[in-house]
Amino acid sequence: MYPILIVEDEPSMQMGLKDNLEFEGYQVDLADDGEVALEKILENKYSLVLLDVMLPKLSGFDICKMARKKGIVTPIILLTARGEEIDKVLGLEFGADDYITKPFSLRELLARIRAVLRRSPNMEQVTKEEKVQIGNLAINFTSFEGFVNGDEAKMSHKEVEILNYLWENKNHIVSRDDLLDKIWGTEYQPTSRTIDNFILKLRQKIEVDSNHAKIILTVHGVGYRLVV
Repeated sequence: MYPILIVEDEPSMQMGLKDNLEFEGYQVDLADDGEVALEKILENKYSLVLLDVMLPKLSGFDICKMARKKGIVTPIILLTARGEEIDKVLGLEFGADDYITKPFSLRELLARIRAVLRRSPNMEQVTKEEKVQIGNLAINFTSFEGFVNGDEAKMSHKEVEILNYLWENKNHIVSRDDLLDKIWGTEYQPTSRTIDNFILKLRQKIEVDSNHAKIILTVHGVGYRLVV
């Protein structure tokens, strides 16, 4: 579970972000002014900070600049209603990792959060683990080797790539569109049925009962969630 600090002084926006991120499985902390936000960033270890630019007491730019000067490397995504190019440049120069202009869609925000987390050092450490145990399956994502209850399991590259992506985003919803873009790219994309078939093969290796999945869950109309 990745802890995220939301720094937003507009109550409805703050609670909307909190509810949606908690639904996605993130642990959420809140701050509604710049001084409190900076104090929390300096004293706590977050996976990511969603930082509004226009805040009481200290602006998001000031917080970003001061946190980086203190050696804080936590990824920061700036949130703002201002869309001028100079603001985007300033935010990135002050050390922000990404910048999103209000109003934005929830899907866009979640995609940006996942992208920033994947680039962060903590996520790299997770994805480079030599072997992980997922249900009945022990998998090495580097060598593409899998073992079910000690016996070698034949796995295609696509199966390993899909499972690796689900593992990188474990406990969070991964949409079918995300899997299509990440695993197959834009040049060739299979049907949703093809993805479902790959998921079925993975469940047969991972689950105690593949007909009653408890680890790779289907989120109907959206995609999948790997629960560990």
